[in-house]
Amino acid sequence: MPFPPLSPIALELGPLVIRWYALGYLAGVFGGAWYATTLLSREHLWANNRPPFPSKAIWDFAFWAIVGIVLGGRIGYVLFYNLPFYAANPGQIIALWDGGMSFHGGLVGIVAAMWLFVRRHNGSVLSALDLLGAIATIGICLVRITNFINAELYGAPTDLPWGIIFPTDPEQLPRHPTQLYEAGLEGLLLFLVVMLGTRRLGWLKRPGLTAGIFGIGYALGRSLVELWRLPDAQLGYLLGTNWLTMGMVLNLPVLAAGLALVAYAMARPRG
Repeated sequence: MPFPPLSPIALELGPLVIRWYALGYLAGVFGGAWYATTLLSREHLWANNRPPFPSKAIWDFAFWAIVGIVLGGRIGYVLFYNLPFYAANPGQIIALWDGGMSFHGGLVGIVAAMWLFVRRHNGSVLSALDLLGAIATIGICLVRITNFINAELYGAPTDLPWGIIFPTDPEQLPRHPTQLYEAGLEGLLLFLVVMLGTRRLGWLKRPGLTAGIFGIGYALGRSLVELWRLPDAQLGYLLGTNWLTMGMVLNLPVLAAGLALVAYAMARPRG
């Protein structure tokens, strides 16, 4: 299949250039904040009928979230994906317009931001993490779609009928649209699973459970897609294999944390 007629630039007004990638992050944060209000306003969903903070406060947290995602995502990319380059060119670390963000770094950043924010409201840190687990999939889905629009992070060659020839591919071969696989698996599907659990199955009554299931679901889904997604060119496959990627390695602590949170939550009585 040919690549659809898409441009990574959403709006260009003279020197002002707005890209879909940046809009994906912003829409993910504010879309997630809006959805969070629908959960925070339903006190009966939470342990002891007490959400981690008032629903209106989520709009204050949106600023914290953007800072945490940008700082964490960029620092994570520098450290995990291209440290030699940035060590030799430190001025490029702030060049966010050239791309280069790490989901795992962004996850650490937004978790740290939430921890600091919820302490100011004397709320439950675990319930706050559950809130992140319930809304994070929105941003994941939107950003992966913008990765597709950017014709980046595509997969290995394939002869499947939905293989796409990306304009940025020097070999011009049909490839797995792994960006869309991730948008559907870690984004839409995981969102629906977590939505069912939080709204119908009482997961939020067990602090830590929703966050744990999100972590497990993301780590397994991302690792599965990594089997078809090409690794970053500067890293390649790790340890002499033809399958192990940095994304898989970084998924391991996410999976371990998810399993630990689920075990902790299930070992305690419902609130």
